[in-house]
Amino acid sequence: MFNASVVSFVTDHLRTLPPGLVYLVVALLVFGEAALFIGFVLPGETSVVVAGVVASLGRVNVVVLVVVVVAAAILGDSLGYEIGKRYGERLLKLAVMRRRRAALERALAGLKRRGSRYVFVGRFTAFLRAVMPGLAGMSEMTYRRFLVANGAGALVWGVGYTLLGYYAGGSLTAIEKYSSWGATAVLVVVVVAVVLAHFARRRRDAGRDETPDPSDEGR
Repeated sequence: MFNASVVSFVTDHLRTLPPGLVYLVVALLVFGEAALFIGFVLPGETSVVVAGVVASLGRVNVVVLVVVVVAAAILGDSLGYEIGKRYGERLLKLAVMRRRRAALERALAGLKRRGSRYVFVGRFTAFLRAVMPGLAGMSEMTYRRFLVANGAGALVWGVGYTLLGYYAGGSLTAIEKYSSWGATAVLVVVVVAVVLAHFARRRRDAGRDETPDPSDEGR
């Protein structure tokens, strides 16, 4: 999932910064991932995991870091939503977007079919995390629905990846291994939950159809 040289570069720089700047840099990277589309260059979880490693060294407070990461993710995605809502069609004409037009169309179709569930799941995929807020704005999904789903995803993602870096304690190999497994596990859990909810809803609907209408009695 991670490019080791990128992780090493970010790690080296974050370790040399004062605590306040560590929070600021991580916040800007997470905020800009969707708002400024820098997620195409540097996935946000890279900086979050590395910051978690820095926290494990005692340079920053891990609780404060989690709050910063989650808040930056929600605010950045909210801005991305507004940008997509107002300038969506223009954004699709950008070179970086044209090269990914097929993937964007598939993501937009998935968003229209699955709605807020797709927003939540998209938080755990680098490409979708960068474009999902803008696509949600373009799809005319209400901001309230987007905020609830995106906030839930940002909370799970922010806490999970920060603690992953914190407990990995600087091991890049462990970070790469468990990050991939963690993202996969989250996706599996979400997909299973959606499938179970779907069948439960169908069973309830079938039960309603089989219930006799009281108005038909005595006819």
